[in-house]
Amino acid sequence: METPHDPHSINYRIREGLARIATIMRVDEWNRAKTLGLNPTQLAILTALDGRMTGLSVKDVAAHLGISQPTATDSLNALEKKSLVERRASAEDRRAVRVHLTTDGASTLQSHQPDRLAERAVASLESGQHQELLVMLVTMIRELQDQDAIPQQRMCVSCQYFLPFEHSGSSQPHHCKFVDAAFGQSELRIDCRDQLLSTPQKRASDWNKFQAGSAPL
Repeated sequence: METPHDPHSINYRIREGLARIATIMRVDEWNRAKTLGLNPTQLAILTALDGRMTGLSVKDVAAHLGISQPTATDSLNALEKKSLVERRASAEDRRAVRVHLTTDGASTLQSHQPDRLAERAVASLESGQHQELLVMLVTMIRELQDQDAIPQQRMCVSCQYFLPFEHSGSSQPHHCKFVDAAFGQSELRIDCRDQLLSTPQKRASDWNKFQAGSAPL
């Protein structure tokens, strides 16, 4: 069979590659969820709640997982019966209810994790490729956020504490005001518990600085 003269665009082929990786990640989540006596949606909910001191509403849970609110409610009911999550009145509005991870829920997330196929694939990359891939993922996630395709993620690049390339020329060019320390590109967080969402103006300004500093010479 000959190679087609007009192959699909590179964007299409990258999407094909991401789809293959996503398939393996779903297998990983099925295996881990099964080990914990959960299904993948229930495990994803526990992960989304991890580190969120103010909890999430049912609507927020559904948005973060990309599922319907009835599906989120059914999964939350099952987790509540297992004492892994609990509903509490919101501190801001007593009529509103927020879902929180319980101590048992947090312990479940910290329990033994089986070897993951996706992590083996990532480990096959060289150290420089790890950093490049991380920056690419941050860029793609930010684009999806700008399109309102996914909720705001707890990333460094959208955090009030983030100072991009504050130490330009250093191996640790960024600065985190929360811990008052410099850090490198390879330490960028996609989901940080201490993230405080910055204003739209700061996010735009920081992103311009981040892109300029990250561009290859």
